[in-house]
Amino acid sequence: MKIVRKHHFLVRLTHWANLPLLLGLILSGLSIYWASPVVKHSRNPRTGSDDYLADLGIWAVRHVPGQRGYGMPKAWFYDHASLGTFALAPALRLHWLFAYLFMACGALYLVGLVAGGGWRALVPRRTDVRDGFRMIRYYAGVVPARVLRKPWPHPPIEGKYNALQRAAYVSIPLAAAVSVATGWAMHKPVQLWWLARFFGGYDMARAWHLAAMLVLALFVIPHVVLVIADGWDTFRSMVTGLSAPVGGESHGRG
Repeated sequence: MKIVRKHHFLVRLTHWANLPLLLGLILSGLSIYWASPVVKHSRNPRTGSDDYLADLGIWAVRHVPGQRGYGMPKAWFYDHASLGTFALAPALRLHWLFAYLFMACGALYLVGLVAGGGWRALVPRRTDVRDGFRMIRYYAGVVPARVLRKPWPHPPIEGKYNALQRAAYVSIPLAAAVSVATGWAMHKPVQLWWLARFFGGYDMARAWHLAAMLVLALFVIPHVVLVIADGWDTFRSMVTGLSAPVGGESHGRG
C-alpha cells in the first residue's frame, strides 16, 4: 500500500481549530445581530417584529412541541442559537477575541499551505468544469449506490483535490477574507474609511459581513457529508497528514 504525505501540520491544525472559532464567531455574532438586524421587513402589526430571525422564533414558539408559553417569542431563536439577547457588550468582546484568533489561524494556514506546497493543488485547471460535473454525478449517486449495493466507482483524480474541492477551498478563504475585511470596516469606519467605502459604506459592510458568515456556516454541512462520501482515508489524512489512496490517487477532501 502506497502511503503519501497529504497535509502539512499547520494546515491540519488550523483546519480543526477553525470549527470552534467559527462556532464562537457565529454565536457571538448573532447576539450582536439581534441588537441591530441587517435584513429587516416592515413591522408586523400582530407580532411587532421586523426581524426575519425573530419571526423564526415566533414560529417555533407556536409550532415546536413544548415551546408554547415561552416568555419572549421574538427572542426564542437568539436564545437558542446565540449567546442570547441583551448581551451586546460581552458578545462584542467575545466576537473580537474569536476574530483575532480566527485571523491568526488564517495566517498559520497560509504558512502551512506554502510550506507544504499545498497551494499548488488549489490552482484552477482547464478541465475543472468538466471534472466538476463528474464529481456532482458521483456525489449524487454514491449513497443510493451503497444502499443498493451497486458499484459506483470514484472518478479518476489526478492530484490532491478534485474540481469541486478546488472551487470550495478557494472560495472559503475568500469568504473568510471578506468577513475579516468587513469586520475591520465596521470596527474602524473613520480610520479605515477607504475600506468602508470599498464595501459601499458601513451598512453595506454589515450586509457583506453577514453574507460571508452565511457562506462559511453553510459550507460546514456539505463539507462533512462529502467527507463521509469520500471515505475513511479522507478523514484520516486530515488527522495524521498521511493518505493511502487507492491506485496511488488522492481524492480525499482535505
